[in-house]
Amino acid sequence: MYKYSCFVLFVLCMVSCVKITDKFEQVEFVNYKYPYETENNDINCEIIVHLKEDGFKYNIDAQVPFLKYNKTWLMLLTQDDCVQAAFCNTWAAINGKPLYTNYYYDIAHLVIGDLPPGAYSLNKTLGYSDGTGKEVRFAFTTTLAPEQEWMNESSYVRIGYKADFYRFFKKDGLIWDNVNAMLNYGVGISFHDVATDDVHVIDSIYSHFEIAQNLIRSNLNGRGCKVLAEPNGNYDYVKAALVYDPIQIMTAQGNAKETLYPFKIVSDLNKGLYNRVFVDDPNSIRSEIENNLKKIKEDRKAIHIGVHGTDYKWVSFLEWINNQYGKDGDDSVWFPSMEEYYEYNYYRIHSRIETAIDGNILKIKIHMPAGQYFYYPSITLNLKGIRAENIQSIQTNDVITGFSYGNYDDGTMLNIDCFKYLYERAQFFCEQYLANPTDDNLTDALYFINKLKESDKKQELLQRIGR
Repeated sequence: MYKYSCFVLFVLCMVSCVKITDKFEQVEFVNYKYPYETENNDINCEIIVHLKEDGFKYNIDAQVPFLKYNKTWLMLLTQDDCVQAAFCNTWAAINGKPLYTNYYYDIAHLVIGDLPPGAYSLNKTLGYSDGTGKEVRFAFTTTLAPEQEWMNESSYVRIGYKADFYRFFKKDGLIWDNVNAMLNYGVGISFHDVATDDVHVIDSIYSHFEIAQNLIRSNLNGRGCKVLAEPNGNYDYVKAALVYDPIQIMTAQGNAKETLYPFKIVSDLNKGLYNRVFVDDPNSIRSEIENNLKKIKEDRKAIHIGVHGTDYKWVSFLEWINNQYGKDGDDSVWFPSMEEYYEYNYYRIHSRIETAIDGNILKIKIHMPAGQYFYYPSITLNLKGIRAENIQSIQTNDVITGFSYGNYDDGTMLNIDCFKYLYERAQFFCEQYLANPTDDNLTDALYFINKLKESDKKQELLQRIGR
C-alpha cells in the first residue's frame, strides 16, 4: 500500500510539472492582398496586328461591344447584409470549394485544411468562357459592414480537433480575411447599412459613408467602394449617395425606377439607380430568364437578383445558370460584379480608339480613362471586317498583361486585360499549389496563370506546376 501511494504521488508531481500544450493550436495562413491602391488607370494600350494580306483589303471597324466577350445577356447578383454565406456558399459554389448545409467556414479553414464533416461538392467551377476557350468564373457583389467590430474577427483554426465544431457555427457576418480572398476571384463590394442612429438624416448617412470608406480602404489594401445597395428600402441612403462623390452606381428594389437594358445604354451610368428583384426561391426566377431570352438581345433586360442568405437552393440555381447559359451550356451569359459591369460600360463610353493601316500591319491605340476607385481595367475590342484566320500574329505593349483573341459573329474580338499585378497574383496561387499540391490548388493556379498573355514568364509558371 505504501509503495502504491508513493507511485501515485510521483505521478501527480510529474503531471504538475509538465506544461500542457494544445496540439490543435492555431496555424498561420497567407492571404494574397492585391495592391489596389496602385492599380493601372488612365491606360494607353498599343496593339500591332500582323495580317496575312494587305490591311486595306478589309473594311476594318474597331468598337467596344455592349457586353464583354460579346455575350448576349447580363446577369447580376448582389448579396446583402455582409453575410458569411457570401463566402462559404455563394463564392464557394462558384469556385468549386466544399459546401455544407449546416456549417460555415472561413478562408483560413479552407487554406489550412481545417474543415467540418459532411461536405458536398459540385465537382466543378461555375462560369463561362471569354469566347476564345479561356474560363471566366461567375462573380457577384457582396455588401460590407465596415463599422461592425465583427468584421475584424479572426478565424479559430484547430486542425484535427473533432470533439466539437463550434468554430464552424455561423458568424455575425463576413470577416475581412474572407473579403480579401473573394476579391481575387472578381467579387465586387458595395455599401449597405452604415452605423448611424439617424438613418433618415442625410448628413449623418453621408458622414458614415466616409467612415466606412476609410475602414474599407485600410482593410482591403487601398481598395475603395463606389457601389450602393440601398438597405431596407430607405431612400435617404440614395439621397446621401447622390451627393457622396465616390458612390457612382446604385441598386434598389422598390425605389428604383430604371431597369437596366444593356444593349440600349448610351450613358456611363454615373449616379444611376437601377432595379433589382428579391426572390425567396431562386427557382422562381428561371422562367423570367427563359422568357427574357426569347427576345432579341437589344430588348433583353439585365437580370439583377438581390439575396440575403444563400443555401443549397441557390447553389443549385447557380449551377443551373452554368449548365444552361455558361461554359457547360450555350455560353451566352456575362455574370460579373456590379463594379465590373459599371467600369466596363464606362470604358465603352469614354475610351478613345485609333487605328492605322500600313501594308499588312494594323496598329491600334486605345486610351482608357478610369474613374475613381476603378479596379477592372479590362475590355473587349471588336475588329469588324477581319477574321482570326486572317491574322498572322499580334503584339501588345507591356501595359496589357492578359490577352486573347478569336472570332465572333462579325469579325475578330480582342480581350484586353491591363491589371497591373496579374502576374504577381498568378505567381501567388502557383506558390500555393507548390506548397500544398492538391487538385483544388492546381485548378486555381491554372485559372490565374491562364489569365496571363503568352510570355516566357507565363510559360515559366506553367512549367513550375508541371504543365
